Amino acid sequence: MTLRIGMIGTGGFSRKHAGHLTAMDGVKVQAICGTKLEKAEKMAVDFEGAAAYSEVKEMLDKERLDAVYICVPPMAHGEIELDLIDRRIPFLVEKPLGVDKGTVERIHERLKQQPLITSVGYHFRYAPSAEVLKTHLGDATIGLISGQWMGDMPEVPWWRKQEGSGGQFMEQTTHIVDLMRYIAGEVTEVYASYANRVNHKKFEGVTVADVGTVNLKLESGAVASLSNVCILPSGVDRVGMTVYTDQTIIDWQPEAVTVTGKEGTAAEALQKKDPYVLESEAFLHAVRTGDASGILSDYKDAYKTHLVTWAALTSAQTGSAVKLS
Repeated sequence: MTLRIGMIGTGGFSRKHAGHLTAMDGVKVQAICGTKLEKAEKMAVDFEGAAAYSEVKEMLDKERLDAVYICVPPMAHGEIELDLIDRRIPFLVEKPLGVDKGTVERIHERLKQQPLITSVGYHFRYAPSAEVLKTHLGDATIGLISGQWMGDMPEVPWWRKQEGSGGQFMEQTTHIVDLMRYIAGEVTEVYASYANRVNHKKFEGVTVADVGTVNLKLESGAVASLSNVCILPSGVDRVGMTVYTDQTIIDWQPEAVTVTGKEGTAAEALQKKDPYVLESEAFLHAVRTGDASGILSDYKDAYKTHLVTWAALTSAQTGSAVKLS
């Protein structure tokens, strides 16, 4: 059985996923939908037999799709997911789930009423480095987590707008929030401080904060501090997490893990596996078989990550801590 996949979005992540899908046995990129037909046609040229569309509804009406990948800017979520749920078409959606709370809640509630196979693009969960991190934590007690996403500001226009991207913590640092939840459990309280230091002077129309730090309390009793900046020069960046336990210090980066204990510091050997490929393999296996046990982040779980990033934005805007139930 060949799985027929629809792609919504024509940007870099849509192309990345489509490229991986094309390399898999029994998978065909059947249709591509862009904001303009020209964009969809340009991408479709690279995927043999793929039809191009400029309207999601038209694509879904005309094509018999087994699953859909949603790779759209954060502000574009909502009706796409609701339509797919009503049509009973499984979907993998790139993060973040949206830029507000209401839209994501509506999708979450619809999925509770109409369960469906879903996956969310928190690919760090599938990274070999994440598995090594979890293994080294073992039965250790986590005391403190320090994480960061430091880099420059993406230059797509929508990213600079609060209503377009949701801001750096919601759009990028959400990966660190999600990995923290994956290894350390749920968040109960959030206090955030954001500021505009550089980018509003360099670019027109910037409404997102360009520096921020977020302090979090976890259900386990552990605490965390996650920070981000998007003011660095292009090519200068730092993404990672340090976990302090009663046994070791573990420094995690997407492609590296080092562990410091009584015997010193050692770098861990990691398998060479592409987390994006592993993510798709787990999702497509679920579509084929109904067995979703390999999906490490479905919509229900990713919703909790979104609530944390939304709480951080709310805290930064109000100056008060936000408690999560």
